[in-house]
Amino acid sequence: MALTATIYRWQVGVSDVDRGVYETLDLRLACHPSESLRYLITRALAYCLSYEEGIAFSKGGISSTDEPPISVHDRTGLLLAWVDVGSPSAERLHKAAKAAPRVSVFTTSGLEPLRKNAGTIHRAEAIQVFRIDPELVAAVEARAERNLSFELTRSEGQLYVTVGSETFSGAIDETPLASG
Repeated sequence: MALTATIYRWQVGVSDVDRGVYETLDLRLACHPSESLRYLITRALAYCLSYEEGIAFSKGGISSTDEPPISVHDRTGLLLAWVDVGSPSAERLHKAAKAAPRVSVFTTSGLEPLRKNAGTIHRAEAIQVFRIDPELVAAVEARAERNLSFELTRSEGQLYVTVGSETFSGAIDETPLASG
């Protein structure tokens, strides 16, 4: 019998001061059996921090290798942004850079694995990498439930997540994948 995805429903109040985005999001996240909770949280944070009109999670989830976990399309269906999570391969980032004018990666890992083959990636200097403090993600992971409400604030390169009466903080470092 095949394992099925676990559905998480999270209400997130987003205050992205750095981008001027203030929204209340009602997220329904399907966690594939092979997906870690840490990856799911990073994916949810990436969605919130990339939020704009036309944003969507991929229909295939993490099992879809041909599409990003998160994308932004205009009203005609044209792909505007490819948002990846974790440590995607150089081949995947090369494909993304050819498919979308904007590519970003949200990760909790070091940048060395991503930069290892940056020379083989189309427009590598245009790909933005957002490294989220892994301790912040671990703190959220320890409090994650299938139904959860929390506040997410980004201000001056810092993230603040408030779950109940507890607030956790950590840096979010933005850097290009490769120097131009």
